[in-house]
Amino acid sequence: MINLNKVKTYSVRERQSKVKLADFAQLPAKHKSFSGFYNSLPNILKAKELRNVADDLVRARKRGKAVIFMAGAHVIKCGLNPVLIELIKKKVITCIALNGAGIIHDFEIAFQGATSEDVAENLKTGKFGMGRETAEFINTAVNEGALRGLGLGFSVAQKIAGSALRYKNLSLLCNAYKYKVPLCVFVAIGTDIIHQHPSFNAGLTGEASHKDFCTLAGNIRFLNKGGVVLNFGSSVILPEVFLKALNLCRNLGNQVKDFTSANFDMIYQYRAAQNVVNRPTQSGGKGYYIIGHHEIMLPLLAQAVIEKL
Repeated sequence: MINLNKVKTYSVRERQSKVKLADFAQLPAKHKSFSGFYNSLPNILKAKELRNVADDLVRARKRGKAVIFMAGAHVIKCGLNPVLIELIKKKVITCIALNGAGIIHDFEIAFQGATSEDVAENLKTGKFGMGRETAEFINTAVNEGALRGLGLGFSVAQKIAGSALRYKNLSLLCNAYKYKVPLCVFVAIGTDIIHQHPSFNAGLTGEASHKDFCTLAGNIRFLNKGGVVLNFGSSVILPEVFLKALNLCRNLGNQVKDFTSANFDMIYQYRAAQNVVNRPTQSGGKGYYIIGHHEIMLPLLAQAVIEKL
């Protein structure tokens, strides 16, 4: 039988406590500025990590280190191009990596100020992804660019920038081209609607996307000692590409460590956690995984950075 009368206790004052009053949230109030709101967040768990990521982004920008922004297409589809474009203009983002669907939504925004079709409805009749202008513009840009030895991202960005598309000022690709920010696109054959069209050339697409792989690897070199890599919403393709590009850099003798990696997504994703947050920073650096909807988390992070610049 256990005798509770013999239990050993000690004063709670002697114990190390993880949460202190100084870390508590401040009271909500009317007419509070963003800085006031941001500073009122508790300095605990993910609020603390969000601050750390924002601070590291500002530090990287001031020190001229790489800030690589990787994103799934959902980020563009959520209307976040204006936020990203402002970060480009403020010279926070130094390199962008997208999947194949990202350039589709970006083009459609530039073309008609609207994107994101009803997949379930159009799939019933075989109309899904069969929009003519999207496939013709992007596939033509990639084919022509690849034949000139250009990367996929640059090929499409250059074509949008040189076009008369009505809303190209809201195109992430166009602004990356305008402000000379490298833009890399990584395509998995068969995953994008434009692969269904006769204008699609798998060989040229693969060649151009591989050139972007080399471009990304070249930019990853500048993460060393203070850079930041962000991944918003790509669960498989970009985490896998990033890990191989990082490995390639190290294989070629480049020291790439002591940087910050942060993954933002709506749910926990295994590959993003391993290939963006954990494995790349094992030999030095900090990794964060913050869960939340992109349409909230990206503007929040961006505003925090802008306030500190």
